[in-house]
Amino acid sequence: MQSVSFARRAAHLSTTMPAAAPSRNISFDSGHASPAVLPDLTGEAESALDHYRSETLQYAPRAGLPALRTWIAEYMRADGADISADSILVTNGAKHAIELVCRVLIDEGDSVVVTRPTYFSAIPIIKSFGARFIEVTQDENGLDVAELGSLLERMTQEHTPLPKFIYNVPDFHNPTGVTMPLERRRALVDLAVKYQVFLVEDTPYRKVRFEGESVPSLKSLDRDDVVFQLGTFSKLMAPGLRVGWAAGPPALLARMAALKTDAGSCPLTQRLIIEFCTAGKLAEHTERVQATYRSNRDHMVAAMQRDLPEISMQVPNGGYYLWLTLPQTMDGDALTSAANDEGVTIIAGSKFFARTDVPQPKNHVRVAFSHATHDEIDTGIRRLAVAYAKLREKSRMEAGVLAGASN
Repeated sequence: MQSVSFARRAAHLSTTMPAAAPSRNISFDSGHASPAVLPDLTGEAESALDHYRSETLQYAPRAGLPALRTWIAEYMRADGADISADSILVTNGAKHAIELVCRVLIDEGDSVVVTRPTYFSAIPIIKSFGARFIEVTQDENGLDVAELGSLLERMTQEHTPLPKFIYNVPDFHNPTGVTMPLERRRALVDLAVKYQVFLVEDTPYRKVRFEGESVPSLKSLDRDDVVFQLGTFSKLMAPGLRVGWAAGPPALLARMAALKTDAGSCPLTQRLIIEFCTAGKLAEHTERVQATYRSNRDHMVAAMQRDLPEISMQVPNGGYYLWLTLPQTMDGDALTSAANDEGVTIIAGSKFFARTDVPQPKNHVRVAFSHATHDEIDTGIRRLAVAYAKLREKSRMEAGVLAGASN
């Protein structure tokens, strides 16, 4: 084909499909669900395709099936949010909700605040709309609200356009696993109200808590409709269902619904979820998910402490991931490549930093404990330790050669 004039959002993209990891590899990269906790939806499927056939095999309402929107609103009210079904838009997973928020709010050249680091799948979605990233430091208590406040005040004084929204994962942050305490959450909502900037609260792991008390969501603290809460059934039920939601101001959700290109998210999978949840099965299923992933986390932490004591980590109280901090001299991209050679797939920490025009930390990797069995965790961490040892030895040899050359 002759030369093609690509859209700006597509011009920089790869022309090849992502390569699959070798079949022998143990996967610690993506947050896949454990096969042990995937629910049996056989009965729900039979009901959906028999009793509800005229609903499930037709187009769905753009906003989602009314019964599911009602159930989600009740679910959120039980979690402290003052919300109704009119404030719920069903989407094809939480990433679809991120895209729709961007469609409604972002023009090319607008800015968006993200944590440093942030969820790596959100980066290309936001970037595709021509947005500029403003990174705010993240510490052991999450997004640094004081730093953000100073930034917004300076932008106001300089008459710089304020960011269109602040994107954050306040519960078991991806990738770091940290959870924002209540005081910071209140301060963050107060900032959003003061400067009239939307907050996008991504909550896929909120119910995947292993210990400690739940902290009120940003949406439950929102009295001015500045928070979009994004939710999903992927992390609790099954990612293959591709059902999530956005909760926010009804007038903005109506615009998001108008921009959906799916003519209404799949009614069959929506009905499966309705039947499962209205039968009261989600609470018991959530407990099984929490117990399984708690056990996996504990097993991976123990394996890391046994085989890779030089690598540090903050043990999360929930979620799917460990954020590993390597010695300053160790490169996370190099370790990721070496690990792949040894038969274990991880994600380099560099993928979680939104800005490429400034220096970023290189000594991080993320590993997922959600999908692997305990035996796979043991084997995978041993392989990672072999890769780490080889890379460390290579660095020492190169340093010795350089030292010899300088003499």
